[in-house]
Amino acid sequence: MRTAELRPDDVVLEVGPGLGSLTLGLLPTAAAVTAVEIDPRLADLLPRTVAERRPDLAGRLTVVEADALRVTGLPDPPPTALVANLPYNVAVPVLLHLLELLPSLRRALVLVQAEVAERLAAPPGSPAYGVPSVKAAWYGRAHRAGTIGRRVFWPEPNVDSGLVALDRHDPPPGDRAATFAVVDAAFAMRRKGLRAALARWAGSPAAAEARLRAAGIDPATRGEQLSVADFARLAATTP
Repeated sequence: MRTAELRPDDVVLEVGPGLGSLTLGLLPTAAAVTAVEIDPRLADLLPRTVAERRPDLAGRLTVVEADALRVTGLPDPPPTALVANLPYNVAVPVLLHLLELLPSLRRALVLVQAEVAERLAAPPGSPAYGVPSVKAAWYGRAHRAGTIGRRVFWPEPNVDSGLVALDRHDPPPGDRAATFAVVDAAFAMRRKGLRAALARWAGSPAAAEARLRAAGIDPATRGEQLSVADFARLAATTP
């Protein structure tokens, strides 16, 4: 819980609480916990588990039966911190969806597959830098917060896990959807220079070069060299 840096007035959003082991740890440290659980059986069981184990804290828990990837809103009070063991197969889409949906989130601490953790926290120019890195950077500064071995889980997974912390900041100037479209195009052919990689996005190689130069970016540069601010500036150029 220390790694999450929770405050007594925080409203925590937990995704996939399962049997509630993390939930029971969160409730004493925060003002409230909203748990989003897709499994109706577990969603029904969690309040009863808390009522049995910590009846004094049961009033702090709200359970929402929903798919976190498709949820469109949450009950008040708005969450200020995301603390979750995210499903490995949808960890990045869930994280990005919740950050976009909930501007009240000031901090996130998520447990993901170790390889995904490396990608989320990778800086420009590093081998792991890619689409998850750039899109996470739109919302905040992500960094590795720890490594978790597979033996602490039951059943034991086939991969190691990593903690990623994200501290929210204001996004760069520009349009998020337009910026993300450029990011997707740039990394779809990451071995190519941006003049070629962005040809379809811009309409032609020549148009891509013109927009790159308008943004002050060398057309021979590859996508992994650009920061999220560079991508936002490029997306803002006119055809």
